[in-house]
Parts: sequence; C-alpha cells; structure tokens
Amino acid sequence: MNVPSPESAPLAGIIDAATHIPQLGSRALFPTLRASVYANHAAVSPASTLVQHAVRAFLEDSACLGLGAVMPWIGQRDRLKQRLATLVGAEARDLALTAGTSSGILNVAMGHPWRAGDGIVLVRGEFPANVTPWLHAARLFDLHVHWVDVAAFESTSGDGLAQVEAALNAGARLVAVSAVQFQTGFRMPIEALGALCRKHQAAIFVDAIQACGATPIDVSAVDYLACGGHKWLMGLEGVGFLYVAPHRVKQLRPHLTSWLSHQDGMEFLFAGPGHLRYDRPIRQSADMFEASAPQVALFAALEAGIATVQAIGLDAVFRHIQAWHDHLEPRMVSLGFASLRSQNPVGRSASLCFDVPSGVDVVALHAALDEHGISVAIPDGRLRFSPHWPNALSEPDTIVDVLDGLIPRLQAGRGN
Repeated sequence: MNVPSPESAPLAGIIDAATHIPQLGSRALFPTLRASVYANHAAVSPASTLVQHAVRAFLEDSACLGLGAVMPWIGQRDRLKQRLATLVGAEARDLALTAGTSSGILNVAMGHPWRAGDGIVLVRGEFPANVTPWLHAARLFDLHVHWVDVAAFESTSGDGLAQVEAALNAGARLVAVSAVQFQTGFRMPIEALGALCRKHQAAIFVDAIQACGATPIDVSAVDYLACGGHKWLMGLEGVGFLYVAPHRVKQLRPHLTSWLSHQDGMEFLFAGPGHLRYDRPIRQSADMFEASAPQVALFAALEAGIATVQAIGLDAVFRHIQAWHDHLEPRMVSLGFASLRSQNPVGRSASLCFDVPSGVDVVALHAALDEHGISVAIPDGRLRFSPHWPNALSEPDTIVDVLDGLIPRLQAGRGN
C-alpha cells in the first residue's frame, strides 16, 4: 500500500509530525485500546489519537478565545461536509450536519409531504431507530404501514423486492430501509430498491450508519440518507449527517426548525441594530435542519475519523475487512457456528455475524470473550464481529484459539 504523506489531502489540517499515519492492520493510532481484539466498530469505534487531537485543538481554542473561537471553526464544518459528500457521492450543499442517525430520521419522518392514507414500507428486523419514528409519523399523519420481513431480502428468491413493489402498487410513497442489517450484516439491495421507488414515484430513505465508512454506498439511488458518526466513520457519539436529494428539498415541510434554520439567521448578532427579525424565510436546502448551536468539538472529531478512512481509501478498507472475514468465517464454521454472511458478495458488508453452536448461551459466550480481551457484540442474540482498517489479519487466529477452548466448556455448562 502507498502510505500517504502528512501533507496529503485526506489528512490536511488533521495530522502533525508527532502523529502516526493510518495504515491497514495497524493500531498505532489506538495506543491505549485495552481489548486485544477490538471487532466492535458496528457498535462504537474507539477514539483514535487523531480524534483526540482534533477535539483538544478546539478545546484549546475555546479556552483561549471563548467566543472568538466560534467563527474560525465555521470553516471546519464546510470541510467536514465536503469529506462526507465525497464519501457518499453527494454534493456538500445537499447535506445537513445533525446530532446523529435518529435526528436525521426524525427530521424526514416529520417533514416528508405526507397525505392521509399514504403508505410507508418498513422492514421487520430493522434496528428500532429506523422503525419507531416512522410508526410515530404513521399515527400522526394517518399513514398505512406495509411490513416486509428482512428474511425476504436475505433469501435467494428475491421475494423482498417483489413484496416492496406490491406495497408500492398499493399506494406506499416511501420505503425506509437500512443499508446494512445490524444483526446479520446483510447488505441491502439499495440500488434495486431505489429503482423501484423511482418507477412508482415514491421516495426511499436509507439508514446508513452500518455502512458509511467501511462499506461503499452511493446516494445516487436514494432520496434521503441519514448516518451517525460514532461507528464506521470513527468519530464520537452525538453527531452525524443527513442527505436530502435536491428534488426533495422544496417538497419537505419542516415541522422541526429553530433560529439557525432561517436565512441569514445569525445576521442580527453582528450587523448592528435593526436586524432582529422573526420573519426570515426558512432555508430551502438540507441545512434547514441545522437549527441550533453546532456541536463543534464533535464535528472536529468526525472530520478526523473520516480522514483516516479517506487516507487509506474506502475500497481498500472494504477489501481489508473482507480478507479478515474470509480468514475467520470458515474456522468459525468448523467450530459449529452458523455463518449469516451472504453467499453473494454483493450482499456482504463490514459485519460478520453468526448463530452460536447448540448448547451455547450467547450471553455467557459474549462475557467470556470480553474477559479474554475480545470485544464483539450480540445484537438480538447473534454473535457479530465488526473489524475496521486497524484490525490485523492475524486477529482471527487469536479469536479461534480462544473459542476452541471456550465452546466445549460452555456447552458443558462450566463457564470460561
């Protein structure tokens, strides 16, 4: 791999001479990470030294300058938007910085131009963040909910797409779906779903938090996309972004706005007397949802996290993760685990999930792995490994060695 220099574009303004350059399989940017194997990025990524450096830079400016630190950091928001736009194939002007995935979902669920009786397609098996807001919108706006089981997409029959089209024929006007399923790692057919929605003049909303930063995704097929920054984007919790396709912006009815949603909303603070007004129009762009004081430290952290992915290259990151999975999967199967990885490579993501062997309590297994320094997750009872670019390709050997001793003991009820 060609290692980028500190002056390279992805790391400009992020890295200094005392900081390591991100490299595939290297934990040099995570010197205090305690787990010997951290395969839990689908839950929360640990803060790299670059993320810590970015946050400290803002805090130091704030400590020294107070209000004077605000304006100089506004430019950082523009850089962050451009990084995010590059990552998902969007234009920066079509993004809003948010407080996370749920914030983006809520804004669209409450602002989409619903008509009483409209239908909405939801996927049974999705993470609740991409279900609860839509159910609430259905109650508020008198919408009809069409359910499709996630298993219908994961099978080879293609029945999921057929069920979505049936709902669209019955009057559904929006399909809400995750790019990657949190409990199986299945990569949903977003392009095909987007094509169906366009065919029926419906919208598609994508929860991308389990994809962006490790699994390639392109917004050209979608109308709305929301993501949080603390997983594969390697930032911190409490920040994210929302993409709104240009043709959808003017259709939105923003029920949730505040003072910074106005055009020139800050002018009265700097332009002298006579500029305090409440009738300034709401911006007709995605950033209408940037309604309150920005989370500057979190924006700085997110830019630093994304910079590591972009310095390596998203395609290289994805290939590295798949190589890690390729090494682990067959050996897990030999131990009695049932792999939930898609047989079709287009259905694969950065998460590798398993059903545990017969007689093994998944909660006890999770606790035992944690005691052995292996950090994973068990969403809805599945064992999920979610490595990222810092994970070494030797780690699956460590995992299998530990499991080889654990499984017989757990099956015998002897713990770890």
